[in-house]
Amino acid sequence: MITAFIFWLFLISTLLQCCYQFYFFSRILFFIDTKSNKIIFKEQPISILICAKNEAQNLKNNLPQVLSQKYHNKNGECLFEVIVVDDASSDNTQEIITALQLQFSNLRLIRIPPDANRNFKGKKFALSKGVEASKNDFLLFTDADCMPNSLEWLSTMTSALLQGKELVAGYSGYYKHNGWLNAFIRWETVHTLLQYSTYLLAGKPYMAVGRNLACTKSAFLKAQNSKIWNELPSGDDDLLVNLVANEHNMALVLSNEAFTYSEAKADFNAWVHQKQRHLSTGKYYNLDTKLLLGMYALSHAIMWVSFFAILFYGNYEIALAVFSIRMFFLFIVFSATTKKTNEGKLLYFLPIFDLGWMVYNFVFSPFIFLKNKQHWK
Repeated sequence: MITAFIFWLFLISTLLQCCYQFYFFSRILFFIDTKSNKIIFKEQPISILICAKNEAQNLKNNLPQVLSQKYHNKNGECLFEVIVVDDASSDNTQEIITALQLQFSNLRLIRIPPDANRNFKGKKFALSKGVEASKNDFLLFTDADCMPNSLEWLSTMTSALLQGKELVAGYSGYYKHNGWLNAFIRWETVHTLLQYSTYLLAGKPYMAVGRNLACTKSAFLKAQNSKIWNELPSGDDDLLVNLVANEHNMALVLSNEAFTYSEAKADFNAWVHQKQRHLSTGKYYNLDTKLLLGMYALSHAIMWVSFFAILFYGNYEIALAVFSIRMFFLFIVFSATTKKTNEGKLLYFLPIFDLGWMVYNFVFSPFIFLKNKQHWK
């Protein structure tokens, strides 16, 4: 009786996993970037915003690539500004920015003193100051530790805004290094992209990555003026999408030249702290999004647990065949995703890291419901 129950539990959960792959994830197979920025030319100025707290070395390394973007008018005049919001840094951030301003006239610094009266929590206060100071209606967000993958990053990420979209989600990856932690972080990043990109393509956008996100100023202000915006110090990217995006006003960009890259956490404890902060936004997602994501994670966990139970106690031949079919379909969609993100070697770890993602969910799911800290760094 118990064996039969576990077997049916396995079949139902695996069927649900396949339904997600067919209805959502398969959309990545047919997605093609339009490259519209290569065709359409409009003299539309852009503001790039970077919030930084004690990020002097990262700014020194990455800002020149941001400031050197190819985005000029027909006369060769620069059409974008870069605003760095220094949130009460105690390092030499100001000196780094001052030195770069001698070379780049479009670089601006907004300094927030330690004793500033904050009307928003954490990073959101720095963001509000940057948006308030911006001169343009189109905004592109990234972080101090992010390096654009090309000098076409700005034009590619904002091309959809020129066509009337209000939000644009891009991809932000991590540099490859040796070690299991680095490989899993990169795998989880690709898996997250597979989820939010295909949900967006299905008309159900729910998140984006703030390290590579574009929007109109009106869209940002609409989110900022909502009641739940100031509930937590981070999560501005996910909340922005949940509060403003719909099936018509958000675009996806997966062109290589529009990627950004940063260093993954090399220390396990530092990575855990980062994930705690990132996952805290989940409780504020729309109800249908929470149900879809929750059912996906739950069915995934039940599938793996019941599969192992059947291997030891049940008719494993049928279970192994069904499980193999699910893994085959996952391999196809994940292969397409890793190809688009230049992470093809991660396919070798697919079964191991898919199992690891179940453990990941068990470990980190409680942090979705815990109270958030008031500081973002």
